[in-house]
Amino acid sequence: MTIGLRDIEIPDFGLPVERPAIPAETYEARCAEAFRRVGVDWLAVYADREHAANVAFLTGFDPRFEEAILLLGSGGRRIVITGNENLGYTPVAGLPGLETVLAQSLSLMAQDRTLKPDLIGVLREAGLRAGDSVGLVGWKYLEAGEWAGPRATFFVPAFIVDAISAVVGREVLSDATAVLMHPADGLRAVVDADQIAEAEWGAARSAAAVWRIVSGFRLGDSELQAASRMGYAGEPMSCHPMLASSDRSGPVIGLRSATARVPGRGDGVTTAVGYWGGLTARGGLLAEHDDAFLAVASAYFLGLAAWYETAALGVEGGAVNEAVISTLARGGLRPALNPGHLVGLDEWVHSPIRPGSMERIVSGMPFQVDIIPVPMPDGWTLNCEDPVTFADAGLRATLAERHPALASRCEVRRRFVEDRIGIAVRDDILLLSAIPLCLAPFWLASGRLLSRA
Repeated sequence: MTIGLRDIEIPDFGLPVERPAIPAETYEARCAEAFRRVGVDWLAVYADREHAANVAFLTGFDPRFEEAILLLGSGGRRIVITGNENLGYTPVAGLPGLETVLAQSLSLMAQDRTLKPDLIGVLREAGLRAGDSVGLVGWKYLEAGEWAGPRATFFVPAFIVDAISAVVGREVLSDATAVLMHPADGLRAVVDADQIAEAEWGAARSAAAVWRIVSGFRLGDSELQAASRMGYAGEPMSCHPMLASSDRSGPVIGLRSATARVPGRGDGVTTAVGYWGGLTARGGLLAEHDDAFLAVASAYFLGLAAWYETAALGVEGGAVNEAVISTLARGGLRPALNPGHLVGLDEWVHSPIRPGSMERIVSGMPFQVDIIPVPMPDGWTLNCEDPVTFADAGLRATLAERHPALASRCEVRRRFVEDRIGIAVRDDILLLSAIPLCLAPFWLASGRLLSRA
């Protein structure tokens, strides 16, 4: 297999303009199924600005500035408890019959506390009683071997754990986070056609933003000038935008935000933009060409090809992990993190792709192909990160019926990657990125992409 540079023009696949809506009945079904699976008197789901995805997935509401608790109870009770500022924001929720309850201790400090300052009292008013079993959903959960404490703990602020415990008792409080976030069985691990359409809206637009940064870079630009080319239009973000560079005096710190630094010729540079549904990242060298860097980039690209050619419906996550690791190893590289993970309204949900994983890829699984190669010399970096979703023939047919423009874009992208990039992507992999597998290792020659001959 020969990897080389080719002059390749990336087509305009089209960008969705209006963000697709999740139907109300979908939110209702999600809440009902989550409550049924946990089998408790109450399901309580925590959210804050950074950890909003679980509540947003269930309701369409994402708290801003403050914390919130979603309560699901018997008889179809649906209650969101939040602070002063979100009282006027909860109508964005798509979940019918959602009650909004004020608990001012969830508000920012110095705001009014004269109406409902006591969360414990609010929980009792909502209907929680001593002895009620409560499943609590945080933003992640502990695996076996991660906790040896005398009682269960939660990825939820202690204030909220203590408030719920004060009402029902700590012994009836259990961690229910896996019902949403388990990498094989969680409700968020498998999504439907409408959720795919919503994800593609963000994924395609974040990819277009990244390509405007990469293709528009000019020597003399500061990092801030380069980042400004993303053309942000108000899309909801899954993480902060990133742009970083460095010369040979230090590493390229990929998570860093842009600064006034002016990168020079030969510096490494990387950028990432993540909107709800998917993140795109690209990293390379500020040069027109460099033989040593091209050799490393080609070895990395083989690892990317191994992912796309191994991952398929029914394949175990451990097999994908091994295929990528063994391929990268031939070039002296390894992935810094899992070579792929589930993605959603947040950038990282969980991952069935890890050593020895027997969890299989199924239709509806949304992935971030997130292969960050290490080690890298100081002043060098590489990245080519894009979102994809797996879909069997039935799900593809539903997409074609409900979202025909999306289905058409995915098929055109797939043919482009096969014809121009040289990687045959299976029909069951939906490419959501506007620049799928398009890696320009040299940003001053962004029209030249790596491809397989």
